[in-house]
Amino acid sequence: MSTITTQQMRFWSPEVRELEPYVPGEQPKIQNLLKLNTNENPYPPSPKVVEAVQAVLENSADVLRLYPDPDASALKQAIAAQQNVDASNVFVGNGSDEVLAHIFKAFFVQEQPLLYPDITYSFYPVYSQFFGVKTKILPLNDDFEIVVDDYKQANGGIIITNPNAPTSIALGLSAIEELLQSNPDSVVVIDEAYVDFGAESAVSLVEKYENLVVCQTTSKSRSLAGLRVGFAIAQPHLIAALEAVKNSFNSYPMDRFAIAAAVASFEDQAYFETQCKKVIDSREKLVADLEAIGFKVLPSKANFIFASLPNKDAGELAAELREHGIIVRYFNKPRINQYLRITIGTDEQNQRLVDTLKSDILA
Repeated sequence: MSTITTQQMRFWSPEVRELEPYVPGEQPKIQNLLKLNTNENPYPPSPKVVEAVQAVLENSADVLRLYPDPDASALKQAIAAQQNVDASNVFVGNGSDEVLAHIFKAFFVQEQPLLYPDITYSFYPVYSQFFGVKTKILPLNDDFEIVVDDYKQANGGIIITNPNAPTSIALGLSAIEELLQSNPDSVVVIDEAYVDFGAESAVSLVEKYENLVVCQTTSKSRSLAGLRVGFAIAQPHLIAALEAVKNSFNSYPMDRFAIAAAVASFEDQAYFETQCKKVIDSREKLVADLEAIGFKVLPSKANFIFASLPNKDAGELAAELREHGIIVRYFNKPRINQYLRITIGTDEQNQRLVDTLKSDILA
């Protein structure tokens, strides 16, 4: 993209000129590349997903000229059945990032500041700026853990990624309950993009707490990153606020392919559980292999790990891995600039990473 001049930017809204957009993980097009930088699932979605998409294609002459169901009712029903809630507790959107955008607009534009950790999903400060949300950033402790007591103060909402990103550390349900009980007049959002890889979901608390919103995605554990399907679970009065925002922005966010594919995925629970277990088992082996060659790895409940190598600069290590055709995520930010976020691949992919480190970089 060519450089935009200040003169050209005069056509932009003043707020847009000040935006600092989210920077997604790199999606390079390089032969024989091992891509461990964006937390994508290394395994394909359920075969039933492919069948569902093919069925839409076969009927495309009849259905693609028509708008999809604006409520995505079939998808809400499928999510509700899998999550053991009522369909009235479910909101769906075009990826969890869109769901989060609606959450910020619906609940966090308040007089008091939104609270979230200093090390967290980097879309939160972007949405805060975009929607004019006041914020107060609270530091994780020296072990990169959330300190629940820090959130017992006046606020206009709380949002926490659990397991956290990029640290991979999970907060237990008792700590989440403590957050909810300490903030009965604020909406508490638990962003569970990675929860299916070993953490405890807060969905079980939704019926008990009227201020809880749980946000999840199909991009990670269900291998549907390319179709963009996210959802939130909460009590109906909170879902109604999200629907109001959605219908004021885009009343048809879910296309027919995404709805059909996601429904099929939620209906194939056995495949879902098997694939999650594969990732978890591969994660534990990779952690052991990296620790054996000197890495420090934070305790992970996600489909990625957060690791550092003492006496080796993380930025330099990421660059050397890239030279060998392996891409990991490096964040050049305070407190975490000596760590790499490494997506869990297949056992074969993980072994390539370990072998490259042992034979080509650390030898």
